[in-house]
Parts: sequence; C-alpha cells; structure tokens
Amino acid sequence: MAISGKRERRSMWFASVPMGLLALSCIYPLYFALNNALKDNRGYILDRFGMVTDPSFENFVTAWSRARFSEYFLNSVITTGGAVATLLLVSSMAGFALAVLRFPFRRTVFVLILASLMIPVQVILVPFYQTIIATGLLNTRIGLIISYTAFFLPFSIYLMTAFYAGIPRDLTEAARIDGARFLQVWWYVMLPMGKPALLTLGILNTLYCWNDVLISLLVLQNERTLMVGITALRGEYTTNVPLLAAGIVLAAAPIVVIYLVFQRRIVAGIAAGAVKG
Repeated sequence: MAISGKRERRSMWFASVPMGLLALSCIYPLYFALNNALKDNRGYILDRFGMVTDPSFENFVTAWSRARFSEYFLNSVITTGGAVATLLLVSSMAGFALAVLRFPFRRTVFVLILASLMIPVQVILVPFYQTIIATGLLNTRIGLIISYTAFFLPFSIYLMTAFYAGIPRDLTEAARIDGARFLQVWWYVMLPMGKPALLTLGILNTLYCWNDVLISLLVLQNERTLMVGITALRGEYTTNVPLLAAGIVLAAAPIVVIYLVFQRRIVAGIAAGAVKG
C-alpha cells in the first residue's frame, strides 16, 4: 500500500508540471495586458516585460472615450443577450425533440447537426455575407443576433440533446399519462431539469458571442461591437500599446468575471452532458 501510494503521488507530481505550465500560459497574457495598461508609452518602450512601478489609470479613461466604448458596449450587450436567449430557447426545444420524441429520420437529423460542427466558418463566409445582404440584415443588430444563433446552434443542440438523453423516460411518460401535451412536458418537466446544462450553455455562448470579431465585423459594419471597436485604438503607423492593452482589459473584464464566477458550473455541465450522452 505504501509503495502504491508513493507511485500515485509521483504520478500526480509528473502530471502537475505540464498542467502548471499550461495554466501559466493562460494567465501570463492577462498579466501582460494589465501590467502594460498601467504604464505610459515611455515606460512600455523602456521596459516591456517589467512590472509597473508608477501605475496610472489614464489609459483606461482615454480608451473608454476614444474608442466609443459606451456605445459599443451597448451593442455587445444587446447582440450577445439576444443571441444567447434565442440559442437557449431553440436548442432546449430541439434537444428535447431529438432526445425524447420518436419521429422518422431523427438520428439522421442529429448526425447532420453534428456534421455541421466540422464545417469551418471561413468556408461559408461568402454565401453567408450574400445572404445577409439579400435579406436586408446588414448593419442591423437583429442580423447579428440571427447570425450568432445560426453559427452556434449546432453545438448548443448537441449539448442539450446529450443532457436530455440522460433523463429517465419514466418522467416524460408519466407526464403524458397525466394528460400533458409535449409542449407542457418540455416546459414543466424537461426545462427545470435541464437548468444545469442551460446555465453552462448560456455561459459558453456568452463567451463565444462577446469575444467574436469576424462575424460582427461582417454584419455590423457601421455600428461596431466592443471587440471590433478595440481596433480603433491602433494607429496607422505606430500603436500606443499601453492604450491598446487598456482597451483589451476593459473589453475582456466582464467576460472574465463571469467565467471566474461560473467556472465550476461550466465544467460540471459539460461533463454531465458528455457522460449522459
């Protein structure tokens, strides 16, 4: 027993080294951005990687006003909130149908949804942009909300289907025997039980939509979202890196806080969906 315990501790140490390096590679960019955002341009040029000695919040104030962050922040909140709400509603109903209901070609539909996950976004950008123009959705918030919903819906349906497939069918059958219709079964039985997966899905989709640049840049060309607005802080010939870092920190701060608060629920929800599927 003692020998096996030593081997287990040794294997844990071996595993902790690469995991620690991986964590450091994720944390260091955050530190680098925040540290340089507190410097002036001269301090950054003299010592890019050293810790700030005379911190100043002037870059944050300048970035907020110059990049029109208040306007772009509102655009990001509206488009992200609308897309996430739509994704939760549609994916929950689709996941319920694919996991519980029995209809022809159900498995074929699910396989096609999974297959769409393997299509790179860059492959469909041209027809996507043509569709946005043809439908009159260019430079509209609703167009960006629909675009986010279309791009992130396959993964959302997969996660909800995997989660709902693990719920005992006795619950849905009992509700049907009591006279509940399928929509009532979804609303009163499946939706409350799917709250862990819905919360995880909501957080993940919030991360995806908030951090998106490519889709937003194509759809909202006049009114920008926050991540696209950061590009206004770049100069034509030279870039004030501390100012740009301050803009990045301001744009990433809300989403980092959300992730830190709900990180355990994210991992738990993904694990539950993977095991039950």
